[in-house]
Amino acid sequence: VPATPALFEKKLQNQEAKEGSTVTLHAQLSKHDAPVRWKKGSVLLQASNKYEMKQMGSVVELLIHDLQLKDA
Repeated sequence: VPATPALFEKKLQNQEAKEGSTVTLHAQLSKHDAPVRWKKGSVLLQASNKYEMKQMGSVVELLIHDLQLKDA
């Protein structure tokens, strides 16, 4: 029996922030602890000083530190 895919119950929202600051992107999934991969275009993001990924049950967050124009 194939597994039911996780769906967005609350999608990511566009945000504005100043260069050099940190922004947090939030989403809520239909499945608790579903695996999440964050991408910018076709590039898979990895946890680093720049990107911080968090997951608390069905809520996922991506923190982008030291924002630059290229992060848009």
